[in-house]
Amino acid sequence: MPIQETHFSFPGQTGFYKGKVRDVYSFANHPAGPQLVMVASDRISAFDVVLPRPIPYKGQVLNQTAAHFLRATADLVPNWLLDVPDPNVSVGRQCDAFPVEMVVRAYLVGHAWRTYRDGGRTLCGVHLPDGLKENDRLPTPIITPTTKAHEGHDEDISRTDIIARGLVSAEAYVQLEEYALALFQRGTEMAAQRGLILVDTKYEFGHVDGKIYLIDEIHTPDSSRYFYREGYAERLAAGEPQKQLSKEFVREWLIANNFQGKAGQTVPDMSDEWIGQITARYIELYETVTGQAFEPAPGNDPLGRIEQAINGYLTK
Repeated sequence: MPIQETHFSFPGQTGFYKGKVRDVYSFANHPAGPQLVMVASDRISAFDVVLPRPIPYKGQVLNQTAAHFLRATADLVPNWLLDVPDPNVSVGRQCDAFPVEMVVRAYLVGHAWRTYRDGGRTLCGVHLPDGLKENDRLPTPIITPTTKAHEGHDEDISRTDIIARGLVSAEAYVQLEEYALALFQRGTEMAAQRGLILVDTKYEFGHVDGKIYLIDEIHTPDSSRYFYREGYAERLAAGEPQKQLSKEFVREWLIANNFQGKAGQTVPDMSDEWIGQITARYIELYETVTGQAFEPAPGNDPLGRIEQAINGYLTK
């Protein structure tokens, strides 16, 4: 049974926030310091809109993929993760989030390509050279930040504007850039070991007592795009679409059905067959990027299972 949403109430809970995908429970007075319990639901969003039907096992895929990469990059950047008490649950430090997302791009795809195709040569203050084609590798990875909107659409923003508007101090922003590029390099190396290309991704950061932490998820199908390395050059030369693992196929389906999250547009109906295909693609990504077999969590009573796991963590 897919997890559309949760409505738990835990001892010591001090807050609740429902994101596009995650339900977040806060425990500001936890003995070990302020903590967050994040439940990865099976909701799916695209163009900053939560689609009406959940995707079975999507939350588990996101949660376990993120945990895999957070543990694999902890030597590079301190991160928020403390425990994973359930396949759909992560527990970590409660941080004050920076109001920007650090998007790192190594290839001209997606939003960057659509901007370039329509004549744009500057993205978030970064100049792009003439003569590039869709899916081309960029001369060097670039950072194209966005604002982090609680509601509505995130917006592109430049490094200069972030600092000028006081969203992040100049000193902290330099550190965020260094962390983002180091994480992307590690992600690129790990992807290559699995026969993949890490195309682009986003990172979010927060701070506690002056220390910066990597927060939320990393290198998941919701936050990242991967190409299969085998056949990349041949497909590029032939002008063919790349074989990829990401959520882009959902966006492409929505675009083909006249939905991009704009006013007046209606989300197209999602058939059971299409839902099943999305689930299969998410599981494929998990197994491909982590090298681990996917083991579905028991599904008869997922809410009861999750509530029991969280209570078990809180009473440790």
